[in-house]
Amino acid sequence: MDDSQHDDWTPDPSEQPGPESGEERARRRAIEIAQDARFCLVTSTGGDGSLHARPMTPQQVSDDLEAWFFISRSSDQAADIVARPRVNLSFDGGSDWLSVAGTATIVDERRLVTEMWHPVVESWFPDGPEHPDVVLLRVDAESAEYWKEPGGRVTSLLSYLKAGAGREA
Repeated sequence: MDDSQHDDWTPDPSEQPGPESGEERARRRAIEIAQDARFCLVTSTGGDGSLHARPMTPQQVSDDLEAWFFISRSSDQAADIVARPRVNLSFDGGSDWLSVAGTATIVDERRLVTEMWHPVVESWFPDGPEHPDVVLLRVDAESAEYWKEPGGRVTSLLSYLKAGAGREA
């Protein structure tokens, strides 16, 4: 085999990750907590100003902490969110806790409802993904805090600014 047939691959230094900063570690851990969570408390504000936290199952959480849930269009929770879209998501990561503040939007897009549908969702929506009351709740993260241990200090306060912030569903 002549030299031209040898693979002379040299790693590109720009592709090698440098040392991870504390903020990068915090962002990575916040995403891990949210993506691994089976449940999350979604807190919204009622018409009288009272806070209501409801357990929900995240269907999808992106790397910028955009979270998706199924919700009933006719629910009090949906009405609260339409009127007052600022919400908080609380996740239990085992030994870590994550709190995400963001803006919620009700998304009525049948294609997305069908794509995200899972048979377990039928426990809450027995009429299936075609039923017009089944819609999605998208929460766009604006900030996040997480704690590493019980009674511990806030480990990190993160800010999330999305390029698509303010976009229409």
